[in-house]
Amino acid sequence: MNQTAAPQKIGVLLFDAFSNHCLANTVEPLRAANQLSGRALYDWSFLTPDGAPVTSSSGMQVAAHGSLKDAAGDLLIVMPSYRFEDHANPATARSLRAAARRFDQVAGFDTGSWLLAEAGLLTGRRATIHWDVLGRFSERFDNIDARRERFVIDGDRITCGGAMAAFDLIMELIGHRQGEALRLEVATLFMSGDAGRAPRLRDPVVARAVAAMQETLEEPLPIGQIARRVGRSQKELERRMRTALGAAPQQVYRRFRLVEARKLILETDMQVREIALRCGYQDASAMTRAFHGEFGTTPRALRKTV
Repeated sequence: MNQTAAPQKIGVLLFDAFSNHCLANTVEPLRAANQLSGRALYDWSFLTPDGAPVTSSSGMQVAAHGSLKDAAGDLLIVMPSYRFEDHANPATARSLRAAARRFDQVAGFDTGSWLLAEAGLLTGRRATIHWDVLGRFSERFDNIDARRERFVIDGDRITCGGAMAAFDLIMELIGHRQGEALRLEVATLFMSGDAGRAPRLRDPVVARAVAAMQETLEEPLPIGQIARRVGRSQKELERRMRTALGAAPQQVYRRFRLVEARKLILETDMQVREIALRCGYQDASAMTRAFHGEFGTTPRALRKTV
């Protein structure tokens, strides 16, 4: 991960009757990635076709940061949701075709794929849409390879169906761009996985090791013991974790403990020495040094910013 890279600039195009659930599942993981990394990895803005406010399907009004015609960036997410056919008109199609030249990638979330298809932006591509309309979508656009999948990434075109699929897709994009370790932290924050433990990882051995680490933050175990818990040698566990998460087990374990420490600093009134004990440090000064090395600030300085 490039520590000096500019934030990825994302435009979220909303229409009247958009889904609050889909919007939250899109932007909240991005916010969490910024927070957990301590850097502005993502910079998003809410757009509408004309820059006017829009109202969600449940009556929540959102003020736009700008209009689509003035926007450009890395990724445009099109999110019409419930009344998508009302917005599938020539004016929208022209606006989306023009926007596709100003954004590196274009994505259709929920029913946004329909608008992209009407604009000719998915021709010859693999794509999906909310499964309630997948059959109609496949019949209407026979020049698109419609798939019954949660999300589809086909080069500079991305599609997904429904609000929960939006969360999964954003997590996938975070992992691809920022690394699996950060994706794992974000998933843990949202308790995405079995009972909030061991969020989905492709390697089941790494998933079990991560679960063991998360369960023992207060009393950290030697890595060799973690390896024995998952039925592997320490050397094999180190190899698997470097492949899956891009970091050694010791680094991953330490990061989990420090992220927990930061959460307690920001969300509780506990003294630093008590937080240190909760996160497996017998000495508050040792945790402070590790914390500064990880986040570039001290626990007390961070608390003063709240």
